[in-house]
Amino acid sequence: MSMPPRPLTAPVLTVLEPEERLRVDAAGAGLYRAIHRDSVADAHEELKRRRVSAMLVSVARCGRELGDRRMATLVREFPTIPTVALLGTTPPTAESLLQLGNAGVTQLVDVRLPSGWNRLRQLLGGELVGEVDRQALTAIRAALGEPTLDGWRFFEALFGRGERVGTVRDLSLRLGVLPSTLMSRFFRARLPAPKRYLAYARLLRAARLLEDPGHSLADVANALDYSSPQSFGRHIQTLFGISAGEFRRTHDAARMLERFLDELVRPHASAWRTLQPLVVRPGMRTVPPSLQDRRPARVRRPS
Repeated sequence: MSMPPRPLTAPVLTVLEPEERLRVDAAGAGLYRAIHRDSVADAHEELKRRRVSAMLVSVARCGRELGDRRMATLVREFPTIPTVALLGTTPPTAESLLQLGNAGVTQLVDVRLPSGWNRLRQLLGGELVGEVDRQALTAIRAALGEPTLDGWRFFEALFGRGERVGTVRDLSLRLGVLPSTLMSRFFRARLPAPKRYLAYARLLRAARLLEDPGHSLADVANALDYSSPQSFGRHIQTLFGISAGEFRRTHDAARMLERFLDELVRPHASAWRTLQPLVVRPGMRTVPPSLQDRRPARVRRPS
């Protein structure tokens, strides 16, 4: 049975021109619910009363309100809420664009073309991924109680902020140990391989994105850096023995998170409370500092 779509848990707050509101509502069908306000000041008050997933502002409309620094105040006081500027049918002035940048708004979507609306949905889909990452860390903490510091660093590397890791090598670079060291520590502790944790974390994000009926299997495969929809399907078939379509019908984010916990966390709780996979013993080689300073490489696309 097909699962009903689940939108962003918090609405999207907007300050838009009247004609932009209708198009934003249409573009967000199945993904978000928009709360429209007439001014930046009104939006500021709304943010104090409720939690939102993101804020959308019209370049033309908000450009007229930037002189009193209200937008800069809003961005500064609510740094965890992404603010996206929409470049609509009204031509912007160079001054308004500059003022938006000075106010701290760093994401601009040009919705004068159809691709702009797709880009907007992708950005908000990224917020879905961030949301499920935070939920995963909360659930893992609840399941384990007090994991070791090293153990918690491992889960933060899987689900924390910043560029997501896609291979054991990337994960090891982020944690500052050699891949062989990380894998051998997990093996000796009788834990599933780090590669399996990475695979499940990736499919947890896929399950969340697939709850939006506007995201096709190809969209999700591309968003999560699979080399193709076929590669995405093979990955699911290898892990779970089902097709990508069956995965979409049977695994929403809540189900996938429970599977992650039931298979990779709860049965190994005692090991996670003692595991120290990052401790370097005397004489043991570590990842060179020059490599530790590098950002993780782009997620390697499976063949």
